[in-house]
Amino acid sequence: MKAYNTLWILTLMVVTSNVWAYGSSSSSKKACDKPKFSEFSPINNAQVAAKSAFSFIASANTNPDSIIVTVKNQPIDVTITPKNQNFLVAGTLPDTLKGDFARINIAADGPNQCKGSDGWLVKIIE
Repeated sequence: MKAYNTLWILTLMVVTSNVWAYGSSSSSKKACDKPKFSEFSPINNAQVAAKSAFSFIASANTNPDSIIVTVKNQPIDVTITPKNQNFLVAGTLPDTLKGDFARINIAADGPNQCKGSDGWLVKIIE
């Protein structure tokens, strides 16, 4: 009977030590809350003229100073305005792009060094 009890105690010690080795998920990892982007205007795959305006909403956890917008690897100047705890980002497409598809790319930083990116495609007509 003593051997049987000792075996159970050893088994429980091994199982318990394995569980403690992993720790809790909240203390061992920092959550990454990436910036999110929405309400793209014009909509995806829309036909627009060169020099057309575009806009989107960046989530509240976005660092507004880190927002970078590019179109065909060309940096675009944007204006960033607070809107309902989020940010309204607006800009204008370059006049050099005509008769081609172009992706409006967005990149930004959030808290805890989390990086977010997104974008959408428009067709620039002449």
